[in-house]
Amino acid sequence: MNRRDFILAFGALAAMPGERPVRLRSNPFTLGVASGDPAPGGVVLWTRLAGIDPQRVAVDWEIAEDDRFRRIAKKGSSLALKEFGYSVHAEVGGLQPGRDYWYRFTAGGEASPVGRTRTARTSSGAANPFRFAFVSCQNYEHGYFTAYHHLAAEDLDVVVHLGDYIYETRFGTTIVRQHEAGEVFTLDQYRARYSLYRSDPDLQAAHAAFPWIVTPDDHEVQDNYAGAISKNEVPPEEFLRRRAAGYQAYYEFMPLRRTSMPAGPDISLFRKLSFGNLIDFHVLDTRQYRSDQPCGDGRKPRCAAALAPSQTMMGAKQENWLMTGLRSSQARWNVLANQVMIADVAQPVDGTKTYLMDTWGGYVEARKRLMNFLGQARPSNPVVITGDIHSNWVSDLKLDFDNPSSATVGTEFVGTSITSGGDGNDSVPEGLLEVNPHIKFFNTRRGYVRATVTPSLWTSDYRVVPFVSRPGAPVETRASFVVENGKLGAHRA
Repeated sequence: MNRRDFILAFGALAAMPGERPVRLRSNPFTLGVASGDPAPGGVVLWTRLAGIDPQRVAVDWEIAEDDRFRRIAKKGSSLALKEFGYSVHAEVGGLQPGRDYWYRFTAGGEASPVGRTRTARTSSGAANPFRFAFVSCQNYEHGYFTAYHHLAAEDLDVVVHLGDYIYETRFGTTIVRQHEAGEVFTLDQYRARYSLYRSDPDLQAAHAAFPWIVTPDDHEVQDNYAGAISKNEVPPEEFLRRRAAGYQAYYEFMPLRRTSMPAGPDISLFRKLSFGNLIDFHVLDTRQYRSDQPCGDGRKPRCAAALAPSQTMMGAKQENWLMTGLRSSQARWNVLANQVMIADVAQPVDGTKTYLMDTWGGYVEARKRLMNFLGQARPSNPVVITGDIHSNWVSDLKLDFDNPSSATVGTEFVGTSITSGGDGNDSVPEGLLEVNPHIKFFNTRRGYVRATVTPSLWTSDYRVVPFVSRPGAPVETRASFVVENGKLGAHRA
């Protein structure tokens, strides 16, 4: 039995009674606190100790019904182990559904900041709308995380992060603030990169304010990797060592349950989280199991490989899991938390339509299977939320994207980046909307999308900041779109 299996089988991250306290030289909680994967009766509490070197440190935690910790709901102790980067993932149960809690950690006589979390509701939400935000693509070098400052002030049940939490190397030449080093390959290098990102006060504030649901995209390992295939054509066995380092660092720094603890280059991330019979989140992993990008990647006219039935974005196991989950869902709204854009986006170049091969546009048959399933099985109100592309989009999902009169089978809301790509603007590429009539909105400002969901109506507010190249940007709602229960497709509020 390896170390991971032992921990999964016996819960060995819990500290034993009488564990000798370790004296620490300084406060180890400089990376903040977080919570995640909320359930009706519990949540994951996360922290990671910094600046220490013992093999193991006992970390006490407590979660309370009030922010002054007068009514302690649960408390316990976990071990922060050197081999897992001194991360703590305390899975707390026995809580009440749909209510706020406050939590904190102590170790070596030092106390962490206080975080607030919220358990999953069990009610339909008719009198109490469900509110969440989704975010992605936070390149530290491209700007300040001001959007998180504004997000932390929202009233949300949960935040969904759709990938590119870190960037593994430098992209572009407009650098606002620098990474701590160059491109990262080893576990210690990935850990240092995450530590830099987690040092940002606005990101810490957003983590401390709400529980998060997380899933990675590509930059947590390497830009545009596909399964075991590196973009740099290194041997798969070499790349898988890098992927193992990236996945372990991701787990160490995210509020994930032990079921997502990686085993070498593999990590279990696709999962469903339910919030009563109002909303189910089907969290996808479109990077670990996908086929190689066809046509040499990049933006290209479609080649035969892009149309091949063997092309897969999710792998057969995950695809079957998703369809089974959608078919059996009792929720009013079914959300696919997805990394790369599903809707087709044709961009003419010298009179020829081109497509991004790294998106679902390079996996045409896989997308067709999903669209046909949505059209035939008709799960209740399918809505896709997506990141990756550093811009805001609203699109109808069609059975046949080449036929504007084809049936609409769902809606896709794509959120822009937190910083990636720099300040952004309001321009729209010439001909984009005319060539793609299923696209309702496009914008490249930075920010996040805030969703308000009731049994009868979904509202997406596109919250944007005018700049990220310096601190202090205000936030505004640039556009709002709604989806009505039982009516597929979005329209302006």
